[in-house]
Amino acid sequence: MNQPLHDTAPDFDQPIAVLKHCHGRIRKQLDTLDKLLAHLPGHGADEQARQAAAAVRKYFDKAAHLHHDDEEQDLLPMLRATAQGEDAATLQALAPSILQDHKDMDAMWQDLHEQLSAIADGSGTYLAPHTVRDFIQRYQDHMEREEGTIAPMALRLFDAGRMATLGAAMRRRRGIGMDAATPSACAPSAPAIGERVADLRTDYGQASLDEGDVAADPIDQFTRWFEEALKAEVNEPNAMSLATVDDEGRPSSRIVLVKQFDARGITWYTNYDSQKGKQLASKPFAALLFFWSELERQVRIEGRVERTTAEESDKYFNSRPLKSRLSAIASAQSEPIASRAALEHNYEDVARQYGENPARPSHWGGYRLVPERIEFWQGRRSRFHDRIVYVRQEDGSWTRQRLQP
Repeated sequence: MNQPLHDTAPDFDQPIAVLKHCHGRIRKQLDTLDKLLAHLPGHGADEQARQAAAAVRKYFDKAAHLHHDDEEQDLLPMLRATAQGEDAATLQALAPSILQDHKDMDAMWQDLHEQLSAIADGSGTYLAPHTVRDFIQRYQDHMEREEGTIAPMALRLFDAGRMATLGAAMRRRRGIGMDAATPSACAPSAPAIGERVADLRTDYGQASLDEGDVAADPIDQFTRWFEEALKAEVNEPNAMSLATVDDEGRPSSRIVLVKQFDARGITWYTNYDSQKGKQLASKPFAALLFFWSELERQVRIEGRVERTTAEESDKYFNSRPLKSRLSAIASAQSEPIASRAALEHNYEDVARQYGENPARPSHWGGYRLVPERIEFWQGRRSRFHDRIVYVRQEDGSWTRQRLQP
């Protein structure tokens, strides 16, 4: 069920062949996962099941993510920069679904990871059949689309120089030197990345930012940049880091999604009783960070935080998908819970109790950061970046000036 694989891996001088080889490895792991699902009812978490669960978990925890990064950070951007005419139209239509597949498969994997971990250590025997089948089918359909369109397009459009660039990027991602033998193109490298992180450098040079280029109002400037991020198909342009502090001044940060911005400020929604909610109740100030790597840009926003009105929170809550609304009710965010199974049980109880039209709970709603300082950062060559900062004055007007990088 979990036999070693002895197939010969191509080297990174053939990066498209490497990606195809990775698909072969993924298919073998999916086959193991499917066999494990059939094996468990009759045999439980025996030695064979534990080995299989550990192997599948190890592969999708590490190597599969490297493969996704190869596509998201190198292959697709290089194709976008090269494709023209029908190829460009095909890529524009297909690329968003490829990226969405990665997100959806990652979400499914989180559930499977916990179940496989329990099987691997002998403490559990359950695999969710529907999740396993959905995960396998999604991966199979995803790989077929890539092999039928993306890979042939790259083979047609990439010259030797682009192939070398792609292969070198894939090597670097795995921490493999250019003169090193390939241990496995689809396996993570030896764990020495912590020592090599200082050598990771990307020189920026797409654009510049001058005082004469920016709007007089920073919200207008933010709107302009946000629209450009959407047009550039930046990965999750609405994702922002939210930093808060506790009563002792110790900071916490996490990624949240902006749901509205206008002259009043930047709005997101969450559980008021969560860690960030409790911190904001005590210290109503926060810092936001948007990082759009594809455009070599970041925006830092600092200011006071206030709750949105109940009407605003109700309106947004009722616009959410049903399962998201039920999850907001079922989860006491940031509080400990015994297991994933207990969390799922809470959700099922809430779904039975509230049905198809749950009302917004009082502990859930919106926050709005009212900006006092907004900085726009544009990456430039040799770390000589452009920084323009706006500061709100007591009369509500804004001043702006350049900062040194």
